[in-house]
Amino acid sequence: MGFSLRIGSRPSQLAIAQATAFKHALETKLPGLRSEIVAIKTSGDRLTAPSLANLGGKGLFIKELEEALRAGRIDIAVHSMKDLPAVLAPEFRMAAVPLRENPRDALVTRDGSSLATLARGARVGTASPRRKFEALRLRPDLAIAPLRGNVDTRLRKITDGELDAIILAMAGLRRINKADAASVVELDERDFVPAAGQGALAIEGMAGTMVANSAEIDLALTEMTDRAALAETSAERAFLATIGASCVSPVGVKARLDGKTLSLSALLFSVDGSRTLSETIAETLESDGAAALVGVELGRLMIERGAAELLSDG
Repeated sequence: MGFSLRIGSRPSQLAIAQATAFKHALETKLPGLRSEIVAIKTSGDRLTAPSLANLGGKGLFIKELEEALRAGRIDIAVHSMKDLPAVLAPEFRMAAVPLRENPRDALVTRDGSSLATLARGARVGTASPRRKFEALRLRPDLAIAPLRGNVDTRLRKITDGELDAIILAMAGLRRINKADAASVVELDERDFVPAAGQGALAIEGMAGTMVANSAEIDLALTEMTDRAALAETSAERAFLATIGASCVSPVGVKARLDGKTLSLSALLFSVDGSRTLSETIAETLESDGAAALVGVELGRLMIERGAAELLSDG
């Protein structure tokens, strides 16, 4: 007996590459599966503003996909985890969290320069307030320029000479086979603390129901969930929820699971980038479900140190 599955995805090159890789992995696990990718253009894909922070942030990249889930036009949606709000609406659930890609940021230049060796006043493109402030913290002389478009569009700004460098997620470059170029330099996550969920995929479905009304598909999705990826992203997202950050707040947070020990580091900036707050904790997990509690603990600790005020004040 065959199975049928409709997989929702944004239409960008990177999003389709992510959805296709997941589709192939799921079909390998379920040889009888017949699946198709349904490309759905989101509000974020339609907008051309250099920054989405004042237009709804990265939630604009999931709205139409969730509407399609709700209406039954797709069975699951494949998202970049960092595009999701810290707390899903109650009608949705995380059906799977596959193995996480490299979560670090990368600097792309024409000649493989590092951040330290870029010329004084170099023009560096990024759409992320977090990346902007992390770069300026190390190189206050840099000229940060807004950056939108798909990965190829962004890379062309380097080859065309419009920008001297751009900062992208290493995971995105790896997923479209661009990470091995000599011009790509991986950035140290101690200086460039990644966004919550960076490098991870989120497979979203409707709460309270089996995906595509199939126990076999639901079980396969559960088995495709990677323990470390789930624990790390649960802690990171719980941290964001605890401090009240949005997905466009200038916040970096990264968890690392080593055996039963989960370490969690965060770096926060004020909205104008003039002030910072950082902290790291490590806890032993008594159960896999306890990872979110580590995020809550770090969030409460940083709230005591003024995180909420930092994120709301310039």
